[in-house]
Amino acid sequence: MSVSFIRRIASPKKALTAAAVAAATAGMALSAAPAQAAPASASSAQAIAKKMIPDAAQFNAFSKIVSHESGWNPTATNSSSGAYGLVQALPASKMASAGADWKTNPATQIKWGLDYMNSRYGSPVKAWSFWQANGWY
Repeated sequence: MSVSFIRRIASPKKALTAAAVAAATAGMALSAAPAQAAPASASSAQAIAKKMIPDAAQFNAFSKIVSHESGWNPTATNSSSGAYGLVQALPASKMASAGADWKTNPATQIKWGLDYMNSRYGSPVKAWSFWQANGWY
């Protein structure tokens, strides 16, 4: 057998082996990475709020505010003011008082929003009345 023939056979094997090692390494790296949660949908954020706000009138008022402010998008960001999240907190970092996952967890944002509406206005219904009169809350 000639050396050139052996090289032609060996080269594809080396390439295949290198590709297999690279794929295995990439696979190991991908499997070692933490899974990222999918962003919450508007309907799942609404379902969370409905569980957290059992009173229908309070939920409806909260829902109207959130619909106007963020369209139930937990990552909604106002480009001019920096307000963020379902309830458009400003500064956004205020929501950290409700939980470290405030940037991504609708339940944390809802909890903070409810606390804010209750402490500032007395209830989501009263916050909605203010919003209707002023276009903000």
